[in-house]
Amino acid sequence: MDTTKLSELIGLSLNAQQQFRSRWEEMNDDESVFLSSDSSKAILKKLEEKLADNYPFFHPRYAGQMLKPPHQIAMAAYMMAMQINPNNHALDGGPATAKLELEVVAKFARMFGYQNFIGHLTSSGTIANLEALWVAKSLHPQMKIAFTYSTHYTHRRMCKVIGAPYVVLDSFDDLEKKIEEHSIGTIVVTLGTTSTGKFEPLHDILPIARAHGVRVHADAAYGGFFTLLARQKKLIVDPQAFLALNDADSIVIDPHKHGLQPYGCGCILFKDPSVGKLYKHDSPYTYFTSADLHLGEISLECSRPGAAAASLWATLEAFPLEADRGLGLILTKTRQAAMKFSQLISTSDYFLEYTPPDLDIVTYFPRTKLFSASEVSQATEKIFIDLMNHPVHPLYLATLNVDSVSIQKKNPKFICDIPTTKILRSVLMKPEHLDFVPTIFAELEEYARTNIK
Repeated sequence: MDTTKLSELIGLSLNAQQQFRSRWEEMNDDESVFLSSDSSKAILKKLEEKLADNYPFFHPRYAGQMLKPPHQIAMAAYMMAMQINPNNHALDGGPATAKLELEVVAKFARMFGYQNFIGHLTSSGTIANLEALWVAKSLHPQMKIAFTYSTHYTHRRMCKVIGAPYVVLDSFDDLEKKIEEHSIGTIVVTLGTTSTGKFEPLHDILPIARAHGVRVHADAAYGGFFTLLARQKKLIVDPQAFLALNDADSIVIDPHKHGLQPYGCGCILFKDPSVGKLYKHDSPYTYFTSADLHLGEISLECSRPGAAAASLWATLEAFPLEADRGLGLILTKTRQAAMKFSQLISTSDYFLEYTPPDLDIVTYFPRTKLFSASEVSQATEKIFIDLMNHPVHPLYLATLNVDSVSIQKKNPKFICDIPTTKILRSVLMKPEHLDFVPTIFAELEEYARTNIK
């Protein structure tokens, strides 16, 4: 990160706030909030020491979880708006940032092919999905919400929170039969699972759901931005599921993943604007400066940071939602990084790929001499710990527990002596990973030569 440039951008953010404040008469802060410069510096020094206990999320050596710092323009824009501290619940609390939110949400809607819609930002993808499930239950209160075991674990939890009946399907095979058998009212389809990055066949599910009057919610929290790549001339993702998103009843996307944003920033979109009536409520003190629709009137959350909308708006100005530039170019590189790593794994004598990557997550495991679930799990754990604690060039990976039988289906000699197997998982969500993947692979190979038995 160019810290000089960031300092300059932060300076612009601070100056902008000074200009804003200069529009009113001068005032002094109350003595109750006064903090001396020495005290401030001492506190921040302590915080600096405590924050040292973190992994280098900014560096391509970190290829573990779905974590990376926001872009510099996002940081500066967030700070600029944060000093005002607008609340995007109502136009009264954030008139400027509410407009910015409507603008960025409209850009997402266009990316997915929505024409008439209703939607807003949320504090996370989890809350965005909660709203989608709440609407599903409100529209079909007696019918079940269905999803597969690949779906994020929070869907089950959220169904319990809102008291919605649900069913977990083993797959979407024989879907017509399952719809009738389980009395399904809404199907959740995941585009970009958090475990392997796989996307479920939305394009195949939609026609069956429509024929039976079943709603479809697309959880594209992780994979949604890859819709941009589905419109490239030279395809590097399977476009079918992404191009079907315009027919889903609702869509969730997480800008704090591939949208270069700070936590937390999610987004929920509904294709049918009439679902807004479900949010109707009375607030005798909140809405009074405008007859226009307030974001709080179409959201389960109340207070939300307007700074998140400002940050996202500035980022999309710098990196537009286009296939071959802006965010599309960044995602092209993360996808290419996964493809390159996958190809390198295929040449290895020490590692096997678990499943080919659909997006930018690669899953693989050590090829142990005694090829069993327990031996592979032990070797995986050792690789994970040892590489992370390497004294010269630490490498940060992640692990994933999978069904042992799923490995055996592709590798008949694999011994399923325990039900689940721990494997390695690398999230290559930084464009810098594209050039760094050979280094990751070389260090894995070097370690394996002397440590995998």
